[in-house]
Amino acid sequence: MRAILKIAFHNLLQARLRTTILTLVLAGVTALLVVMGALSQGFTDTLRTNATALSSGHVNVAGWYKSKATDAWPLINDVGEIERIAKENTPGLDYVVRRDRSWAKLISRDHSFFVSPSGIDITAERRLKSILKLAPESAYKDGGQDAPVGSFDRLVEPHTAILFASQAKRLGVGVGDYVTLTSPTGSGRTNSIDVTVVAVARDMGMMSNWNMFVPSADIHELYQTADDTSSAVMIYLDDPTEAEAVMGHLREVFAARGYTVMDHQPQAFFFKFETVAGEDWTGQKLDLTIWSDEVSYIDFMSTALDSVTAILIVILMGIIAIGIMNAMLMSVRRRTAEIGTARAIGMTRSGVLAMFVTEALLLGLFASLLGAALGALLANGIDAAQIQPPPMVSALLMSDTLHLSVDGGQIVRAVVVFTLVTGLAAVSPAIRAARLEPVTAIHHTS
Repeated sequence: MRAILKIAFHNLLQARLRTTILTLVLAGVTALLVVMGALSQGFTDTLRTNATALSSGHVNVAGWYKSKATDAWPLINDVGEIERIAKENTPGLDYVVRRDRSWAKLISRDHSFFVSPSGIDITAERRLKSILKLAPESAYKDGGQDAPVGSFDRLVEPHTAILFASQAKRLGVGVGDYVTLTSPTGSGRTNSIDVTVVAVARDMGMMSNWNMFVPSADIHELYQTADDTSSAVMIYLDDPTEAEAVMGHLREVFAARGYTVMDHQPQAFFFKFETVAGEDWTGQKLDLTIWSDEVSYIDFMSTALDSVTAILIVILMGIIAIGIMNAMLMSVRRRTAEIGTARAIGMTRSGVLAMFVTEALLLGLFASLLGAALGALLANGIDAAQIQPPPMVSALLMSDTLHLSVDGGQIVRAVVVFTLVTGLAAVSPAIRAARLEPVTAIHHTS
């Protein structure tokens, strides 16, 4: 085997032009796929980070309350006890927060639109506070200064609100201005509260179009609900990949404690209003979800990116396989006499086959390693440059900057796959070379 490796390596060096061209092509394709994979992984990371900051925990213990069969209120009673059970029975727990979900009309002096205000305790929101960034005043106010104003910490005050820059711009308001929230209550009446904008955050893609934040007490006042009610207990884990397993475990725990738990539906809570309203029951049921369920309505973008990457891989692999096969066939023709000589001095058919396949494997391994390294450097460089895509692309990517995340597993897979594809593409030409008769091959003239 050592002799075959030496011969294969020598042949690659001897055919410098062919080796250089094939190496550059293979390296370029590998680099492109590493960058595409980093973009897809970066989108998934951004989606999970933003989703678990704006509207979901890694695991959510939420629920529905129906005072009559046609009701559908996203509320849970006795939330303190539910939170205690969740804390005591969640393996790998990081922390827990309560969120009050709502749907209301947001009104300024000149404009209005519907939003989903979240009632929060800003002091407990570690993830949200680490993700939100104050927007410069110029991003939402004509003639505003380039420095941010306001403070997220002021949300501890009653009747306050955090908006996003695009919302503030549409409403024509800034920090210190009043806006009104109005919504129907459980009794069928409409209630309103005035809140002061204490901070305006940078946009975070399309999810920031309808999210805003107020103190939980404001949501209770708006809906006339008791302090020991909430919409969801959001659980954050040390390892987010364990979310589904933790949800399954908690479903069993709550069922064992006497709670009625709804069948798992991998949808955002606001898609379930019609279903719940159409069910014939009253009282309370718990609804457990994970973060990906709550953003399933935009998960198609992640699927689309993965599909484009997969299609690109298939197309490029086909092109590479054909190119390698043709290059090896030409090599067999040029080296027919050399093959005959090798066979005449004792090399077996399997040795000839192994020589050509090893040559292709070495080429694929070196080229894919080079391409993977270049792709990783390029992806990290793009990520570090904090490139701002056009607004439409930014909305789809859930971020105002391009984020690429290089995954070591993706790099290893790219190297292994392209090395194997290169080796397999050389099998047919190698078999042809192995079948040559020594006497015929020796007398062959290129």
